[in-house]
Amino acid sequence: MVRHYQILDRKLVEVPEGPCEITIYVNPDEAERRYLLNDLKLDEHTFHSAMDPDELSRVEFEPEHVALIFKRPKNYSVQDQFLFKVGSTGAFLFKDRLIVVLAEDAPVFDGIQYNRQFSPAGLVLKLIFRSIVHFREHLKIISKISDELQDKINTALENRHLINLFTLQKSLVYYLNSINSNGALIEKLKINATRIGFTAEEVEMIDDTLIENSQCLKQADIYSNILASLMDARASIVSNNLNVLMKTLNIITIGIMVPTFVVSAFSMNVDIPFQHHPLAFALIMGLAVASVASFLLFWRYKKW
Repeated sequence: MVRHYQILDRKLVEVPEGPCEITIYVNPDEAERRYLLNDLKLDEHTFHSAMDPDELSRVEFEPEHVALIFKRPKNYSVQDQFLFKVGSTGAFLFKDRLIVVLAEDAPVFDGIQYNRQFSPAGLVLKLIFRSIVHFREHLKIISKISDELQDKINTALENRHLINLFTLQKSLVYYLNSINSNGALIEKLKINATRIGFTAEEVEMIDDTLIENSQCLKQADIYSNILASLMDARASIVSNNLNVLMKTLNIITIGIMVPTFVVSAFSMNVDIPFQHHPLAFALIMGLAVASVASFLLFWRYKKW
């Protein structure tokens, strides 16, 4: 799928197929791949890296363009089962146009602010900045989910919530790697700002993006450390909850067995005390109640 955009009046406007400044390719088909590789001279390895979720962020300088691979969080859905995934985006910056390659459709321009006039090079910086903001939004969601799972673990006896917490921790590891990788990319963009052709205003935006990414990285690192350091404690909570349940069940079981023994003793088919007494039933029931009371007092005395 291909979408074409033009920068008009400080905004991105989708236009019909034809000459344009911004083109997005979503999971290009064979014909589109041949056009990108043969006509636009995109490096084949870099092109495939743009659709590889495990690829690290980087900058490649080609004779006719600059190729950038940066990381972005994928949109979360219930089917992901608490796993927040990361994808790659390829941005190929030519002198007068920008080619964006994605493995799957995503609203890459959503949330971008268009306050001033910008160029295709400036749009690349906006895309990177938006991906950082997206990471930060997901970190807040992960923090809220983590708090909810902690509350459930404090009272739950099953491992399901603990496994979900492990999945969140796994997501944070991927996020840390991706955010750190984006930081290296931004640093390289700053060093090669003149070579790429960034304006003074765009260089300032690179500095802002670098600060934002550094703060996002620290936030992800804090969340990851908290989950990792408390994971053993939460596993112990689940085990302790199970022990408390078993203790309660034992109390109930023994409490039932004691009066049952008393009643059973007076139910044998042999001569027994009180068998001709008019108050035999009441006496036996009284002994059963007394045995339960004695058991509870003994349990409290031992502080079990």
